[in-house]
Amino acid sequence: MGDDHSSARPLRADARRNRERVLQIAQEALASDGLTISFDEIARRAGFGVGTVYRHFPTKEALFEAVLLGRMERFVADGRALATAEDAGKAFFGWFSQVVEQASANQALCDMLEGGPMMTFRPGSTLAADFAGALARLLDRAQRAGAVRRDLVAEDVLDLLRGCLVAERRARARGAVVKMADVVCDGMRAKTR
Repeated sequence: MGDDHSSARPLRADARRNRERVLQIAQEALASDGLTISFDEIARRAGFGVGTVYRHFPTKEALFEAVLLGRMERFVADGRALATAEDAGKAFFGWFSQVVEQASANQALCDMLEGGPMMTFRPGSTLAADFAGALARLLDRAQRAGAVRRDLVAEDVLDLLRGCLVAERRARARGAVVKMADVVCDGMRAKTR
């Protein structure tokens, strides 16, 4: 990973503070502006020259990776952990709602879930496949348990998740509280006769 300092000498206190400041500003900028934010803009917001940002993160991808990939990997890990939950329907709907709630507050996570460059920028990266696989396993178990409609496939659910992200962000922008995940989850539930 581009920001790994484990084999290098420990950072001086001022360099460590600068790195932490860059990460903090990058996290805020990515949440509001998404993956299109530039190094120059992150440096400006942090109050540094762009060289300071490059010193800690040699590429834009390395910086974004430090800020975002951990969150996406946690979504995958959470999905995998829930794959053996006793209540498969509760696990599926809970995970879906959690991803929508957390990702909709962060434009860069929305961009990633749209299949943006962060999902595939590393050679051999499997993050997109891992995310889709976690979703598919949860969906399959919930369908077999009779909690989710049988006519849905994982790609449908991923599209519904992406739609929820857009709707939630638009609702927030106009100051409304919309629980789009609840509405979509209701639509995905198996119909009882």
